[in-house]
Amino acid sequence: MTLNDAIIKRIYEICDNKNITLNKLSTICGITQSTLNNIVSKNSLRPTVSTIKKICDGAEMELAEFFDTDYFRRLEQEIK
Repeated sequence: MTLNDAIIKRIYEICDNKNITLNKLSTICGITQSTLNNIVSKNSLRPTVSTIKKICDGAEMELAEFFDTDYFRRLEQEIK
């Protein structure tokens, strides 16, 4: 799993846990729907920490909590 895949998985997990759509998540996070769609469709290969922080704020979670999953802990270093 790549870092991008883990971020996408976590965003969908947040939506599932809160029983909301991506559109609703973008609204409560204060980011555009197109930005969130670009992240989950892999058009944005490296979402910024600032964008992830906005997602966390909207989802009422700490930034550390966003990354506190097994799939982030198991990531291998990506060299490009």
